[in-house]
Amino acid sequence: MTRQTLAHATIEVRVDEITQLFNTLDPVPFHERDLDQDAEEFIVGWARELPRNRPLRLVIHLPKREAESEKAPKLREALSRYFSYRAEMVGRELSEMFRIGRLSLAIGISVLAVCTLARALLHHSIVERQLGGFVGEGLLILGWVANWRPIEIFLYSWWPLARTRNLYRRLAAAEVVLEADAQTAR
Repeated sequence: MTRQTLAHATIEVRVDEITQLFNTLDPVPFHERDLDQDAEEFIVGWARELPRNRPLRLVIHLPKREAESEKAPKLREALSRYFSYRAEMVGRELSEMFRIGRLSLAIGISVLAVCTLARALLHHSIVERQLGGFVGEGLLILGWVANWRPIEIFLYSWWPLARTRNLYRRLAAAEVVLEADAQTAR
């Protein structure tokens, strides 16, 4: 469930225990654990639907005993650390994509140059006109097709990764509010 205020776009989560938010199989201390996959999907899914120009607030509803536990004050830091880590990982994927794009572009331009040169040489050779035209057009098409992937990377493929990285950054900076329920958990 979400609630939007003037200043923040709010995501609300209800848990019976703080540990429900985190992967219990992760052997590291609580404040360094990965989020549970279902919890992450829920939070990220709601965050994607909220306006991008507003800061996020994550309201966690939990029983009073959990809100007063020793884990409660560490929750903000744990969530921030996790989403910062995820933003860094997606940022690395984005950097790797651009590295591959630059390498692909260098290869594509080289192939285009060779194909263009071969086409020009073919035009000046004694090859039969129809066959020469056919091969020449094929070389030109091959040269441009070799640039398909770098063009795709630099025009389109990077957007979703950059958007995801920015979403994780927003979640890392989100205000985390614990709301203790008066009733106890089952």
